[in-house]
Amino acid sequence: MTTKNILCFLFLVLTGVSCADKIQTPSEETKKNEVFPQKLPDQKPNFKLSRAIERLYDAYPANQPQKNELFSQFKYTDVKGFDYNNHDGTISRRDPSKVIRYDDKYYVWYTYRNTPTPPQGAAKSNDTIPSSDWDLAEIWYATSTDGFNWDEQGVAIKRPEKPIVGWRSVTTTDILEWKGKYYLYYQGFMEASGKRGDDCPVAVSYADSPDGPWTPYNKIVIPNGDEGEWDQFSIHDPYPLVHNGKIYLYYKSDFGEPGHWIRMQGLATADNPLGPFTKHPLNPVISSGHETSLFPFEDGIAALVYKDGNEHNTIQFAKDGVNFEIASITEMMPYAAAPFVPDAFTDTKDGRGITWGMAHFIGVNGWDTFHSILTRFDCDLSKDLNDPEMKEPRVKYTPEDYFKRRLSKKQLERIEKQNSALQN
Repeated sequence: MTTKNILCFLFLVLTGVSCADKIQTPSEETKKNEVFPQKLPDQKPNFKLSRAIERLYDAYPANQPQKNELFSQFKYTDVKGFDYNNHDGTISRRDPSKVIRYDDKYYVWYTYRNTPTPPQGAAKSNDTIPSSDWDLAEIWYATSTDGFNWDEQGVAIKRPEKPIVGWRSVTTTDILEWKGKYYLYYQGFMEASGKRGDDCPVAVSYADSPDGPWTPYNKIVIPNGDEGEWDQFSIHDPYPLVHNGKIYLYYKSDFGEPGHWIRMQGLATADNPLGPFTKHPLNPVISSGHETSLFPFEDGIAALVYKDGNEHNTIQFAKDGVNFEIASITEMMPYAAAPFVPDAFTDTKDGRGITWGMAHFIGVNGWDTFHSILTRFDCDLSKDLNDPEMKEPRVKYTPEDYFKRRLSKKQLERIEKQNSALQN
């Protein structure tokens, strides 16, 4: 008897299973089940998958963008009602607040600069010449019945007298409604932007109506971090929501080295709009992004994370409002997105999402006449809307769009030098 036969005999005695049954090759049916099917399964297949396909089912709310409630493209419309002095750079509107609805009208607040000259840089700035687009600014507001045509109402928050926080500039505001009162949070600059890391802690004013009058609290409500901490020099873009019975105020900080800033998002919470606010121990809670834009979604909070960082151009979600995960990847996201969020302050456990809002375009005519303009964006990040055009997974660019991304003079010179070296 051969060694193979002896082994088979022993296996049969011990298990009662024949060697022929045990050693057979996989059936054709088994092979079929282990090959990824032509029709994308709705449920995760129960066999070995690549890491990419594992992510497809484990990391996203749906396995296709068209089915993902937290995926959208974005479309833009020029809004009416704002004058920019022939775009000479002396008037700028930027960094809108989230949009709210009150008394049958939409309201939006924004940074408004009206100066004798466009921005001249920190070294050339003075009491009337701005260093940056948001220097020497106030907070103005406008109302609309349709979100396309706006009526500018004028100033909401003026710059206070020196040395009160914000005496140099009050900018980048956002709105909170809490127990029948309204609160505008904003950056309060105490020196020209660009001189030392944009020193601007968060200040607040409050009113009984979105139309004001606004009473300044005249105190810092969220201070800069201590020396050596990530938010030592700047707390930008305060953005409040109501979640878990508390005020969740998100903000951005620029940190690192001048000219090579790292931008991430932090969170501070409070039981009272005037504080005290407690910074979250896990800050930063979002590792990328520029302006801060969030909204309640289902039982958590979603974030628009555009520009800057490894996870730019993503929409993220955190059930606890802290531990965000990427829910989708998109493109052409709005700058300084300020969505209309009907349930921003309801402490909802079933956030419905967003379909439109305001944003800005910066550097409209280049540096010599540098200024920003307000625009409207639309999207489908809503459980109550099904717009297939917004769910199209690709933006269709024209050749002209691509050619706008032309090589710079410096890059052309580098390539010409390389070509010359190859010919010698």
